[in-house]
Amino acid sequence: MKLRRWVSIATVSLATMAALNTVPATAGKPYDPTKQTLGALGLRHGLQIGTAVDIAALNDGSNPQYLRITAAEFTSVTAENAMKWESLEPTRGKYNWGPADQLVDFAKRNKQSVRGHVLVWHNQLPAWLTTGVADGSISKQELRELLRKHITTVVSRYKGKVWQWDVVNEAVSDPWDNPPTLHYKGFWAQHLGPGYLADAFRWARAADPKALLFYNDYNIEAFGSGNPADDKTQFVYDMVRGLRAQGVPIDGVGSQGHLGTQYGNYNTFQVIEALKKFTALGVATAFTEVDVRSQLTDGVQAGDSEEINPRLQASAANFSVLMKACLAVRSCLSYTVWGFSDRHSWVPGWFDDPPEGLATIYDENYQAKLAYHEIKSDLMLAGPPYVLPRITPKPRR
Repeated sequence: MKLRRWVSIATVSLATMAALNTVPATAGKPYDPTKQTLGALGLRHGLQIGTAVDIAALNDGSNPQYLRITAAEFTSVTAENAMKWESLEPTRGKYNWGPADQLVDFAKRNKQSVRGHVLVWHNQLPAWLTTGVADGSISKQELRELLRKHITTVVSRYKGKVWQWDVVNEAVSDPWDNPPTLHYKGFWAQHLGPGYLADAFRWARAADPKALLFYNDYNIEAFGSGNPADDKTQFVYDMVRGLRAQGVPIDGVGSQGHLGTQYGNYNTFQVIEALKKFTALGVATAFTEVDVRSQLTDGVQAGDSEEINPRLQASAANFSVLMKACLAVRSCLSYTVWGFSDRHSWVPGWFDDPPEGLATIYDENYQAKLAYHEIKSDLMLAGPPYVLPRITPKPRR
């Protein structure tokens, strides 16, 4: 994306902030910021508020609320699945651009930014690729060339149309994996070694000099022990520091923000500290896949308000912690929820033993939940001196 566009966005954001803060009330129509969308309130701070988009839901003519809310409420969109490798190239050499193109066109019509997700991940790879590696018909050298070609082809197609790319996703293990010592994990590390990370960022930069290039992962909202052997945030911090020292063009770190109300989660100041430490490395930050799931006990599924209400309150508090931390750190450029309605959330299909859900900011009937209102109030009430307009980096060469 051209630098002049970012200058323009900053100018528009400041103008919007001024307008929102100075619109005169009249007797007939007093100004009410609670009627603003999340996206409009985010622009007061130069912050993009986004959502992951389910293309099938977007195209569902019987479900107009989904399209309406996606278009009206958010200033940024992410393809939930349409830009993953298995979706784009299900058959070797034959690309299915339709759904991804549709999202990019949708964003353009609605004046929204696009987060590209994801170029390199060990999941949702096409079967022809993984099978070819497993049976030896794709060599290590060919695999590296296929990865280069994939990144170059995809980023080139959307050059100037994608604001942020998740270049590499979830490359680091968890403390409960085997072995428990944190390490580079997954298909790409296994077959190409950890050097693929630097390659991926360099190939993406060559394809689009202006897009912001992110590393994206979960469970990196706050630091723990500080030991990279068991503190994932510290491991990622050291990794990014090392990549930057090598001149690798990594512009940002995305913290996914998948939280659960059953856990002892972080306070706002812990998250601020983590964002600031990454900022000190010279990278931008973002919350990229925020949701807060809860266990669906028998009481919750039966509609017991004494079980449902505490979960909704805990969920709202966790959404708000991440929003306040993002607002407080000027390098935090975007806050994206991973789907906005429980009707289309990925959580129930993935966490089923025990069942979990209630993870988004709207319920299954597209009614805004407490979490929606809390992050809206965070956006509405924030301002100088503790919350200032965003600082957008120049893409690293």
